Amino acid sequence: MKILVTGGAGFIGSHVVDRLVQDGHELVILDDLTTGHVEHVNPKARFYQMELDSPWLDELFRIEQPQAVIHQAAQASVRRSVEDPVYDGRVNVLGTIALLQASVRQRVSRFLLASTGGALYGDATVTPTPEEYPTTPVSPYGASKLAAEGYLRTFNALHGLSYATLRYANVYGPRQDPHGEAGVVAIFTERLLTGKVARINGDGNQTRDFVYVADVADANARALSSSATGAFNVGTGKETEINAIFELLKELTGNDQPAQRGPALSGEQRRSVVDSRRIHEAMGWAPRTELRDGLKATVDYFRSGRRQAAAVPRSNP
Repeated sequence: MKILVTGGAGFIGSHVVDRLVQDGHELVILDDLTTGHVEHVNPKARFYQMELDSPWLDELFRIEQPQAVIHQAAQASVRRSVEDPVYDGRVNVLGTIALLQASVRQRVSRFLLASTGGALYGDATVTPTPEEYPTTPVSPYGASKLAAEGYLRTFNALHGLSYATLRYANVYGPRQDPHGEAGVVAIFTERLLTGKVARINGDGNQTRDFVYVADVADANARALSSSATGAFNVGTGKETEINAIFELLKELTGNDQPAQRGPALSGEQRRSVVDSRRIHEAMGWAPRTELRDGLKATVDYFRSGRRQAAAVPRSNP
């Protein structure tokens, strides 16, 4: 199958591309390199440096004629979405609409959208949080992702476009940017390996659902071959405190320095963990990478500077 992956030079998107190349698919990448990197582009894929709302988007679809689209590209910074909600909406909402319109015109058979669990559910009173939980985003980023999901449902109703929305938990692993606002694993790892001071905001008892990037790529591969439609959480269903992540990374990096404590971030969630039973029942997906194994692979990657993901021992068959 020929598949177009937007954001295929980015952290998650490049792992999705690598997995699908291994599965024997033909890959086309669209990425404007705002946060992506050329060195992450799989050499077996064709690469177009282009924005989602480019006037050449329809021409790209006519030339390549993809059979499926996996939409990973996004404006993913919550802070920037607050500072510039118009830009956030242009990328995450209008960019998605442009892709959907081109997909319908070229008769794409399957469309996958990368969405978010935490930013949609907020401080949920039900944990692990299922897909049916009310979506009440408190940031423009969360609102734009929810709007994109709504347009996807609309295009399914109007044009019969088969789709699945994957609501990611906190994805971590090799290639994650250690200099952004998100990605606490990458941030801690880079600082511990380089001897810089690592800071924990608040008391560090806030929890997150950490899912390894190779498992997320596997979820995309399964969703691609499935006919199931709707929203699907992609996470482990396990909560891990930020303090615990820092202690594990100290051990794995061999750096015993204490963390610097900073003030709690305004509006930060205390708990975030998703229920992924729906995707397991519909597509047979389950996370296979134990947290310690994934963290070790991430540390090995940052320590060596390799551009390819480190191999991860699979703890569960």
